[in-house]
Amino acid sequence: MGPADLEEIIGALRFEGNPAVLVGPGDDAGVYLVNDTAVVETVDVITPVVNDPFLFGAISANNSMSDIYAMGGRPVAALAVAGFPSCDYGPAVFREIVRGALHSLQRAGAVLVGGHSFDDPELKFGLSVTGVIDRDRILRVSGAKEGEVVVITKPIGIGILTTALKGGRLTDEEIQPAVEWMLTVNETASSLALRAGATACTDVTGFGLLGHALNMVRGAEIDFVVEHKAVPVLEKVREMIDAGMVPGGAYQNLSFLAGKVDFSPDLSEEEKLLLSDPQTSGGLLLTLQEEGLALFRESSLFFSVIGRVVKGTGKIVVQ
Repeated sequence: MGPADLEEIIGALRFEGNPAVLVGPGDDAGVYLVNDTAVVETVDVITPVVNDPFLFGAISANNSMSDIYAMGGRPVAALAVAGFPSCDYGPAVFREIVRGALHSLQRAGAVLVGGHSFDDPELKFGLSVTGVIDRDRILRVSGAKEGEVVVITKPIGIGILTTALKGGRLTDEEIQPAVEWMLTVNETASSLALRAGATACTDVTGFGLLGHALNMVRGAEIDFVVEHKAVPVLEKVREMIDAGMVPGGAYQNLSFLAGKVDFSPDLSEEEKLLLSDPQTSGGLLLTLQEEGLALFRESSLFFSVIGRVVKGTGKIVVQ
C-alpha cells in the first residue's frame, strides 16, 4: 500500500460525527478529547536497522514517538509491541531492546506502561505511544499555503545506509553518523515549528521524503517545488547507491509516486530513488512563512530549506 492508504481505509469505515475526535485517520496521529485534555495517539513498528539490540530499541522508540512530535504534542506513556520468531531470540536480546526503548522514553519524559508480543517470522519492535497536546496548537499534515517555504530538519539516506550495513558494505563504525541522527529526537524541531507558526508538518519515515511531501499537498490547490540539490544527504549515501545498496522500499515508494511527481528531465534514477528512500526516525518536514526561519537560524537545530509552496493541483515538482 502507498502513503496513507490504511488511514483512508480506516477513515472510510469509522463512525462520523464524534465531536471528541479532533484529528482522525489520515494524519500522523489521532487526537481525541478526554474531558478537557487533548490526547494524541500513534503506533509504529520497525525491523532492525542496526546490529546492537539496545540501539535498535532506542531508535525504534524514537521512531514511534516522532509522530507525536510531528503533531506538536508531548509523549507521556507507551506500550511496547514486539514480534519475533520464538526459536531464534532469547530473553537477553529482548531485555536489551526494551532497555534501549526505556532509555529513549526517559529522555522524552515518558514512561513504559506495558506491552504485547506475538510470534512472527521476522523480528519487529515498536511502541504504541500516548501523548498530550494543546488542542489549539495542533500541527497537521495539511495546511501549507502558497508562498511559504518547505523545511526539513534531518538529512536523508538512512534507508540506504542501513541496507548497506545489512549487506556488509558498511561497518557499525561507518554507520555511526546515521545512528546519531536516528537517536536524535524531534522534540526541539517540534517546539520550533510551533513557535515559528508552521502551517503544516509531518515526519519523514517509511514513505521517503517525496511520499510524505505528497501527503502534505494531497487534495489541496498547492504544489511543492523541491530543489533536489538543497536536500541534505548523509555521507556515503551516494557511494552506497552506486554499490547497489538501495532498499526495496525505495523502489516501491518511487513506483507509487508515478504520475504524482514531476521530475526534472535531468534527474537521474539514482537521485529519484534517494528522494524516495524510506527513513527511520527521520526529521520533520514542515512549511512556514519565510520570516519564521529566524527562529530556526537562532537555534542550534539542523535544518535546510528545500523548496517552496506554489499554487497547483496537489503535486510535487522536483527541480
